[in-house]
Amino acid sequence: MPPEFFVRRPRAVEKRTAYLCLGSNLGDRAGTMAKAVGLIARIGLKIVARSSLYETPPWGPVPQGPYLNMVVAVETELSARELLHMVLGVEHAFGRDRTKEVRFGPRTIDIDILVYGEDVVAEPDLEIPHPRMMERAFALVPLAELAPELRVGGVRVADALARLDRSGILRVSGGTDPA
Repeated sequence: MPPEFFVRRPRAVEKRTAYLCLGSNLGDRAGTMAKAVGLIARIGLKIVARSSLYETPPWGPVPQGPYLNMVVAVETELSARELLHMVLGVEHAFGRDRTKEVRFGPRTIDIDILVYGEDVVAEPDLEIPHPRMMERAFALVPLAELAPELRVGGVRVADALARLDRSGILRVSGGTDPA
């Protein structure tokens, strides 16, 4: 039986498309991300698209190696809170313990909810759309590959990306068909 954080409870919630940004800069980055996407699919989120894999410079003040980043689009009937709980469970399955890490430091896996349908969530530990995504090319490059016309706060993702520095971001592999 899957761990408690993976158990879905039947609910009558409207289906939404959510965009999740995955990143890794420790160990077998590509392997970890592939396994994380597989786990996301196995725990009940329907993957409808996935971006290419991009190598990106690290973000923040901590010296560390480059990340691999990608975005997956999932279809879900989970609430935003339940989705957060589920992706934190996936991170935990790969050994991530947010209580023992340095902010903006290296990590085996990081999964952020960028967008959850057209919903806006403003809670102390959950903000959707992700509050800094429009400033971060490592999130917008793969998101724009999947949904360039998506509007976040009234701004097209492609337009927001056009204003950012994309130097140092390299496409490593192509996107794949949904799982």
